[in-house]
Amino acid sequence: MFCFQCQETGGGTGCKVRGVCGKLPATSDLQDLLRCVVSKISYICREIDPIELYKSPEIDRFILDSLFTTITNVNFDDENIIKKIKKGYSIKDELIKKYKIRASSNILWSSNNDDEIKEKASTLNLVISEEDEDIRTLKEMIVYGIKGISAYTEHAYHLGYENYDILKFIKSTLSYLYSEKLEKDKLVNTVLETGKYAVAVMELLDKANTGTYGSPEITKVNIGTRNRPGILVSGHDLKDLEMLLEQTKNTGVDVYTHGEMLPAHYYPFFKKYDNFIGNYGNSWWKQKEEFEYFNGPILFTTNCIVPPDPNSSYKDRIFVTGATGLYGAHYIKENENGFKDFSRVIEMAKKCPPPKQIETGSIIGGFAHQQVLNLADKILSNIKSGEIKKFVVMAGCDGRFKSREYYTEFASKLPKDTVILTAGCAKYRYNKLNLGEINGIPRVLDAGQCNDSYSLAMIALKLKEVFGLDDINKLPIVYNIAWYEQKAVAVLLGLLYLGVKNIVLGPTLPGFLSKNITHVLSDNFGISSITSVDEDLKRLI
Repeated sequence: MFCFQCQETGGGTGCKVRGVCGKLPATSDLQDLLRCVVSKISYICREIDPIELYKSPEIDRFILDSLFTTITNVNFDDENIIKKIKKGYSIKDELIKKYKIRASSNILWSSNNDDEIKEKASTLNLVISEEDEDIRTLKEMIVYGIKGISAYTEHAYHLGYENYDILKFIKSTLSYLYSEKLEKDKLVNTVLETGKYAVAVMELLDKANTGTYGSPEITKVNIGTRNRPGILVSGHDLKDLEMLLEQTKNTGVDVYTHGEMLPAHYYPFFKKYDNFIGNYGNSWWKQKEEFEYFNGPILFTTNCIVPPDPNSSYKDRIFVTGATGLYGAHYIKENENGFKDFSRVIEMAKKCPPPKQIETGSIIGGFAHQQVLNLADKILSNIKSGEIKKFVVMAGCDGRFKSREYYTEFASKLPKDTVILTAGCAKYRYNKLNLGEINGIPRVLDAGQCNDSYSLAMIALKLKEVFGLDDINKLPIVYNIAWYEQKAVAVLLGLLYLGVKNIVLGPTLPGFLSKNITHVLSDNFGISSITSVDEDLKRLI
């Protein structure tokens, strides 16, 4: 195996023996093969129809689900991945036969045999087969951005919101990367185009979420528990949460969120469920500790999964759905109408003791773009009076490395006249600190999930308009962003497409960046790495 797609990759250069995430070599190789199968299907779709790239709801959903499967911490189940590979081969072969596509032996190769598929995967060497380091960097940056775009597209599609232009971009780009000679100039342009579609998909998902569940509103979220059995929901998919809440009504079972599902509490729609109690615990990397105390079943709707230890008390209480997979976990399928039956989860919960309380109190959030714009007059008044001197965007991901304590210290040391804008699970590093308010405005404004970084961009663009500025970078906003996986790459490319410069990125720069491309990002976009808290406070604030 070789994998360097996440921030915690081995030695900062790549995992070669076992993934830091817990991914085994065979799993990594199978995910690479699945990515190749999707690229082959994309190539054939372009051969059939160069303009529309063979529009097929079934195939498009397969592509989104498969790419989502390969994101860090989503799927650790080899059998599940092999099933997807076989389905991909079936789709590919049917298209080739139906449309009489002439293709190379590499594209034609298929198998329905598990051992042959595993052997094929083990010999792939997908990433390191590209000898030119700069070409490899640009190619992987595009692919990781596309993986993030696919995840967000799938969430929007679950809610009935579609944009086929996004699918056309995914298919045409994967086909190009798979079948054409790659040149640096064109790849650089494709990187920026990936950012364009990252913005488009975050806008689509924003419309899907707010159109279905209402615009997020300022909300105090309980972080304690009550004395009833509970189900803990992690991930990002709000449709899954809606179905679970509907099915747990009047059952005596409570529902809690964990990690990136926290912002669900901000949507007006979910407040009608009196068994939707609050948020339990912190970000994804504390699962092994916090899940031991929860006592009830845990449902993963997306990443981030941390494979439990063999002797953990909760390993038999894990349920997964959608693109997620974990060997030994209970899988919840959806029917042809998109419905998921969570009765097994609910029945297990009824037999479990209530969750052990690990915290008390509440945290505040719900500051997506509409809510912040509702406060625009108040915010502008504080800016003009000098009460608010600067906004610091501290969005992105959390992770388990000790170096991420930097973000807690940075937030703690910020001057009292600064406001933090955040989205994603990076907020768990400081959202429970007592940072106070500025004339009634909390100093941590949480917009929501990682995809809600779109809200932060919309807030910046609106402020640019209000102040009559010709450049978004002239605003009193600085960017100190943490990253971990491929959705964060999509968000970063989106910010670059919008013209945002001088982003400080950490806790380390991506391991997949070559020295030359790192210099390009630094020279053209001002991207740099974090240093020390005190030094970064000086240069940013």
